[in-house]
Amino acid sequence: MRKNVLIVGAGGVANVVAHKCAMNNDILGDICIASRTRKKCEAIIESIKRKKHLKDPSKDLYSRQVNALDIPALIDLIRDTESKIVINVGQSYINMSVMEACLETGAVYMDTAIHEEPDKVCEDPPWYANYEWKRKDQFKTKKITAILGIGFDPGVVNAWCALAQKDYFDKLDTIDILDVNAGSHGKYFATNFDPEINFREFKKVWTWVDRRWVLQKVHSIRMDYDFPVVGSQPVYLTGHDELHSLSKNMDANSIRFWMGFGDHYLNVFSVLSNIGLTSEVPVKVAEGIEIAPLKVLKALLPDPSSLAPGYTGKTCIGNYFRGTKGGKEKDLFIYNICDHAECYKEVESQAISYTAGVPAAAAAILVARGDWNVKKMVNVEELDPTPFIELLDKMGLPTQVLENPKPFLPPVIESLQSV
Repeated sequence: MRKNVLIVGAGGVANVVAHKCAMNNDILGDICIASRTRKKCEAIIESIKRKKHLKDPSKDLYSRQVNALDIPALIDLIRDTESKIVINVGQSYINMSVMEACLETGAVYMDTAIHEEPDKVCEDPPWYANYEWKRKDQFKTKKITAILGIGFDPGVVNAWCALAQKDYFDKLDTIDILDVNAGSHGKYFATNFDPEINFREFKKVWTWVDRRWVLQKVHSIRMDYDFPVVGSQPVYLTGHDELHSLSKNMDANSIRFWMGFGDHYLNVFSVLSNIGLTSEVPVKVAEGIEIAPLKVLKALLPDPSSLAPGYTGKTCIGNYFRGTKGGKEKDLFIYNICDHAECYKEVESQAISYTAGVPAAAAAILVARGDWNVKKMVNVEELDPTPFIELLDKMGLPTQVLENPKPFLPPVIESLQSV
C-alpha cells in the first residue's frame, strides 16, 4: 500500500525534507507540498526536478495551497491526497491544528519544533505538557503514530541520548547539548530559521539542573569549547525544546543546551531587544494600525532560505555526556559536522536547514518500513536510535563518536527561579 507523504510548509527545512523524500519516493509514494503560498511549494518542486532527485518518476510530486490553521481544510487535504504520513515543517503556531487533522484522518504526525501560541512566550516547563502531551491518550487509543521534535535539535540529539544510555553508559550524570554554526552567510544580520520563532526563544532560559527546572538570564552564561573540525567557539546557555522531554525521559541529573553566538550577532540582537523590536506584543503606530514589532523585524530581515547560495563554513552539533561505565567515570562526545556549501550543492539549502530536514525524512522512511510505526505519541529518545542513526549515516548526516573528548565543564548554575 502506498504511504504517500504530505509536507506542510514551504521554507528552507521543507525544501530539504521534500528533496530527501523525493530521493526515497520508492518507499514513500506520492509527495504533496502544501503551504499558504503555493508559489513557494512550486519553487521546491522545481529545485527537486532541477537536481533530478525524483527517484521513481511514476510517483506524483505536486503542490496544494492550504491554511494550516483551518482544520477542516487540512482534513480534506489529507484525505484527498491519500497521505498516510504528515510532516509538519510550518511555523510552530500550527502544530495543534495539524495534529488534530491527523487524529481525525489516522495519518502519522511528525514535527520538528514544539508548539507555541502567538500570545505566549517561554511558558512554564515542561513545554510539551502544555499542548502536545495532552493528546497522548488520543493517539494511543486510536493507535496513530506521532513523533515529536524530529529535526536535529530536537531530534537527532535526543536519539544520541538514547544511544548513550543504551550502548555507552551504565549511569548518566550530565548531558550538555552544544550547537555551533562556524559559517558565514555574508549578510549584515540574519537568522537561520524563522526570525519570529527564533527571537521568541531568547526571552527566558529554562534549563534542567540537579533534577529541577531553573531560570537564568538570556546570554548570561558563556563557555568556550574546542570543537572537532570547527575549533574553539563560544556557546551560551539557552533554553530549548529537547530539554523538556529529555528531563522526563532520561535518567540524568542535569541536561543543558548551549548555542553558539558571535559577538556581532549578540551586539545587534542586544540593540534590537533594547529598542523593543524583538517584542511580540502589538503596538499602535501613528496611522492607528496595530502590529507586533517582531513581525516588522521579520519582514526586514533576509528570508532564511535565501541565505543558502552564499553560505560557507560548517556546523558542529554534539552531545557531551558525563557518567559512569563499569564503575569508572566516563566522558563522551557524540557529534555531526555539516558543510554549508556541500548542502547547497546537494539540495540547494544551507546546513542548518539540512540538519533539521534530513532527520524528518529519515523518520518518515522508518515509519513506512515499520521500524518506528509505534502507534502512539513519542519523543525521539523513546524510540530505538540504532536504525535512525544508521539511516542518517546513509542520507548525509553521519554520527561521530569521540571517546575521551576535551573536557566541557560549565560553572555552577544557580537559579534565579526554580520549578
